[in-house]
Amino acid sequence: MDNDHTSIHEFDFDLICEYFSNLERQGPGSPEVTLKALSFISGLSGESHIADIGCGTGGQTMVLAQHAPGQITGIDLFPVFIDLFNHNAGKLNLQDRVKGVVGSMDKLPFQPETLDMIWSEGAIYNIGFERGLNEWRKFLKPGGYIAITEASWFTEERPDEIDAFWQDAYPGIDTIPNKLGQMQHAGYVPVASFILPENCWIEHFYVPQVSAQDAFRKKHAGNQTAKALIANQRHEAKLYIKYKAYYGYVFYVGRKL
Repeated sequence: MDNDHTSIHEFDFDLICEYFSNLERQGPGSPEVTLKALSFISGLSGESHIADIGCGTGGQTMVLAQHAPGQITGIDLFPVFIDLFNHNAGKLNLQDRVKGVVGSMDKLPFQPETLDMIWSEGAIYNIGFERGLNEWRKFLKPGGYIAITEASWFTEERPDEIDAFWQDAYPGIDTIPNKLGQMQHAGYVPVASFILPENCWIEHFYVPQVSAQDAFRKKHAGNQTAKALIANQRHEAKLYIKYKAYYGYVFYVGRKL
């Protein structure tokens, strides 16, 4: 197995979960971009119901809860993430209105038209951007918002190396205009879109992994799969540094028609 070119999807879920549970964030982002996206959303109140889908350990959810009213439900497939999510909510005294539950994004535990907002940072790719937009729409009230980050191309053409990497990792990646078109076609009015700055990738995602990798390697000494997972993440970081002019995460905010 060529470690540098192994897709993240080929690793054991439990190992991936353990690795990323040691990080405050499970994907690129920052409190600043979460709040910037939130600034485009209006009409939330103490009666609002919000879902953070693919919430991980809740890095972005806690920022939301500290700056937006309403009840927030975090959904993630991995119980260890949800345990940490609820622990983090308790540390911030948010447990009365922020709760994490184990669940799948393709089988959400909500009734139709009961949510005022759906949030999802760095997670919709698991179900696919278009599919997620279409399937999640029914849970939003008329006029409800969706705010998601999605890997997107900044250019129409790019070097073969990075194109091949993303076609393997996530074939759903596309240009920003095409993503906005998909959002509109799914029944939303695009409200805003903006590119996440480099620090969301480097300072808030890749740099924190360095110390986490040291601890992970020591714990799994001699485990070739764990070693390959670390190599995979380091390779991904190098690719970002090399090709960041061609791709990144984009925050897309839309409103249900």
